[in-house]
Amino acid sequence: MQKLIARRLSWPVMVLVVVLLGAAAGISISATRRPILRAAGWALVVNDRIEPADTIVVSLEADGAGVLEAADLINSGMARRVAIFTGYPDPVAREFIRRGVPYEDEAARSVRQLRSLGVETIDQIPGSVLGTEDEGPVLAAWCNRQGFRSVIVVSTADHSRRLRRVLHRSLKGHTRAMIHPASARFPHFDPDHWWESRGGVRVAIEELEKLLLDVLRHPIS
Repeated sequence: MQKLIARRLSWPVMVLVVVLLGAAAGISISATRRPILRAAGWALVVNDRIEPADTIVVSLEADGAGVLEAADLINSGMARRVAIFTGYPDPVAREFIRRGVPYEDEAARSVRQLRSLGVETIDQIPGSVLGTEDEGPVLAAWCNRQGFRSVIVVSTADHSRRLRRVLHRSLKGHTRAMIHPASARFPHFDPDHWWESRGGVRVAIEELEKLLLDVLRHPIS
């Protein structure tokens, strides 16, 4: 089914990519395109109003910026604990351990960094998580076991709208998820200027494709 949807999306996605690249390439010719490009950038971003919650969750893609933001949220009194995903079992890590060599995966590094930043209570969310679609059901199951009614989920800006859609589907009726992009002090994607760099264009096109696919697969989400 997913392959069929992907085939049907090929032309719309290609048109979207061509339009964005053409607009980005011609930005110096017409300043009137800037509002259109900004609107495309902000289509990826949400920043929910946050309130104190049971825990702060750092999404997989947030990485170090998410760790820093989570520590700041703890210090501001938004929660007393932070949770991170353990990710997918890493065969490289297992081989290092088999050979008796210490190995720090992303989860272990995040725990160490959070402790260094003064966060005392850190939970690791069990479950194999490869990407955004996995985060929703894994987080929902964990929140149900913990009895959590509200969480603040730290994400990157470009990923925030799609992540909210995924979590809304998984957590609806059980746990309230407030999506909070990592601070602008730790930039990964700037919705106001994304077309000015190759990295920004790449991120925008990839995330717009994924968001479009999610909307077409789940129109009501």
